[in-house]
Amino acid sequence: MLRPSTTVSAALTVSIALLAAIASPAAAFDPFDTQAAIRTGACTPRQPAGALGLAEVVDLALCNNPQTREAWASARVQAGLVGVAQAPYLPAINGNVGSSRNRTRVEDLPETKRTLNSASLAISWLLYDFGVREATLESARELLAAAVSTQDSTAQSVFLAALQAFFQVHAFEAALNAAELSEKAAQESLAAAEARYRAGNATPADRLQAQTARSQATLTRIRVAGELRTAHGTLANAIGLDANRPLELRPLGAVTAPPDFDRNVEALIAEARQRRPDLAAAEAQLRAARASVDATKAAHLPSISLGATPSWQDNGGLTTNASSIGVSVSIPLFSGFGQTYKVRTAEAQADLRAAQRDRLQLQIALDVWRSYQSLQTATQSMRTTTDLLASAEQSERVALGRYRAGVGNILDLLSAQSALAAARQQRVLSVYDWNVSRATLAQSVGVLDSAILPVLAGEQSLPPLGGKP
Repeated sequence: MLRPSTTVSAALTVSIALLAAIASPAAAFDPFDTQAAIRTGACTPRQPAGALGLAEVVDLALCNNPQTREAWASARVQAGLVGVAQAPYLPAINGNVGSSRNRTRVEDLPETKRTLNSASLAISWLLYDFGVREATLESARELLAAAVSTQDSTAQSVFLAALQAFFQVHAFEAALNAAELSEKAAQESLAAAEARYRAGNATPADRLQAQTARSQATLTRIRVAGELRTAHGTLANAIGLDANRPLELRPLGAVTAPPDFDRNVEALIAEARQRRPDLAAAEAQLRAARASVDATKAAHLPSISLGATPSWQDNGGLTTNASSIGVSVSIPLFSGFGQTYKVRTAEAQADLRAAQRDRLQLQIALDVWRSYQSLQTATQSMRTTTDLLASAEQSERVALGRYRAGVGNILDLLSAQSALAAARQQRVLSVYDWNVSRATLAQSVGVLDSAILPVLAGEQSLPPLGGKP
């Protein structure tokens, strides 16, 4: 039996090598290096250990939250499609190997047996297609850029949700402390009313009003305690854990009245349009749609391909070697106007992406404007509630002293305590709003990342965020 020719043997060797490469793990074989375009990978989910600060909460959220892993996987999917779009630049090789055993019986003749072995390769290489491959690859690359930007946008959304949940827990802890102080003050008022009633210096109405105020303060404390438990569950969910998972947080430092936040809002809007990853994703999707239009238009033009087919056959000792090579031109003539409507659809898709980009640009300006105004309001409220709380505390002390001395009345005391309770809650709300407003403005501008954590933790002042003081 004769062996295949050297040419066919080499071709078979190449085919076997390619099959072995295809069978290797996908992560280990990336000939086009498409995964390099993805900036960050998914980290291994972790469990919290000990008391958590702001940085630890954000880190856990980015590692554990399924949204970040989903965005990373989506980027990997698009990276794979870039490789698919690059594949037509290389030749396609298909191999075929066969063997058969034939037995023939003819009357009055001896039986014959024959083995038929064959091997062949089919090689095709697209040489020129008037830009279809180039436009398709460009579209895939832009969609990958959009996926990477979406990954960044998702990370910022998870980042902000973790910050909001973290500050919300601290806000409800402060609110619970304020409610407990108000309940204690109401109890002191009730004790003072009962003492005056026993001394004959107060009416039963004083004692009943004080009891009502104390019960109301207790109800407020119970409600806030329930909201605190809910906030703990929200935080656990934000960092990728079950809502019933207990968490311990490190206490926040003392909060002082912040300085005025004075930045040029127009500069912030311009900065946001340069930095926002969701806008970058929209721009990339628009470019991908325009490239898809080019690919669709070029698809009805001719294409030129090179084809080669070496083959070998052994038929019972009779060996045959054959090969063919040639160039073919494919000319699309008529497809029932399908190509016309494909182009029209691609152009409409590009118009849709352009409109979505423009809408997002307007939304970004609105996001920055709202966040800017919210921070301005929160900054002013922080200073005002500092003065409000101080005056309310002084008023309550005076009213309680006057009532105990028999000079004041119960209505003045209860009114002062109600004003103090409201001032405490307003102070808690203003601190929460100020913390969240800083993070929201950073997210609106597109600069919410780990570099701003020291600012949000109170270790540094708020940076310019692209504007000028």
